[in-house]
Amino acid sequence: MDSLSTKRVCVTGGTGFLGSHIMDKLHEHGCLDVVVPRHSDYDLRRREEVCAMYCDLAPDIVIHAAASCGGIMACSSNHGRYLYDNLTMGIELIEGAREFAVEKFIALSSVCAYPRDVEIPAKEENLWNGYPEITNSAYGISKRVLLTACQAYRKQYGLNAIGLIPVNLYGPRDTFDPARSHAVAALIWKCMEAQKNGTDLVVWGTGAASREFMYAEDCAEAIVLATENYNGDEPVNIGTGIETTIKELVSLITELTAYQGLVKWDNSKPDGQPRRLFDVSRSEEFGFKAKTSLREGLKRTIEWYKCSNLGK
Repeated sequence: MDSLSTKRVCVTGGTGFLGSHIMDKLHEHGCLDVVVPRHSDYDLRRREEVCAMYCDLAPDIVIHAAASCGGIMACSSNHGRYLYDNLTMGIELIEGAREFAVEKFIALSSVCAYPRDVEIPAKEENLWNGYPEITNSAYGISKRVLLTACQAYRKQYGLNAIGLIPVNLYGPRDTFDPARSHAVAALIWKCMEAQKNGTDLVVWGTGAASREFMYAEDCAEAIVLATENYNGDEPVNIGTGIETTIKELVSLITELTAYQGLVKWDNSKPDGQPRRLFDVSRSEEFGFKAKTSLREGLKRTIEWYKCSNLGK
């Protein structure tokens, strides 16, 4: 496609965690015309408001990064809400993209869309070979359906819709609210609080589960590269290709925060999905490779967290 410098790009969720990093990367890639539909102006679950958004903003490209989501605690208590919000937003936005003749639609799915017991490393063609992890199954199914919608609209209407599947993300600007945060942010918050209060660090599960952690800025770079260079009908994993256990993650975070207390594992709480690791070869086809190591990314994230919480 033409240079992004000639396009108006709409980023749903552009003020959120990943969305804000996508905004930064779009500007770095020369895109000067970026618009963000604010929730106060448009409820993206409502057909008439989605149509109003397309009429008002007139985008050439839509990157759909908005989502209702959270960590294990949030997913376990919001199955219905997450299913409704994410299914409805995705379907209304892609239908609007068709109706208003958008040039390209980029849908962001989730690692949660994969089956619980998918063969590792997970390949895109195995997405439907089983049911998602039960703690986040409703959210995962909604994100799986969005990928199918991209293929269906491409096949029937010729809409250039692509689906991207990011792994577990972390980094500056993440949500550190323990009721909603994902693994890395939750552990950093718990560690800093335990350090401050002189208490033990209590971690959910056994620590045996593994994840593939990706620095959000790297993920945003992959999304913009795909926006520029990928036009295929198959979904694409966005990750690092490096697997880390929760125990290893906790050890690294306690080291980088200088936490000296005890670490206690609450085995009564779920581990979630046993393993997560992507085959990332397809993303290499459009020139992407993650650059930020987990240690360096965690160091930057912890420093950002400290700076953002000065005086609190």
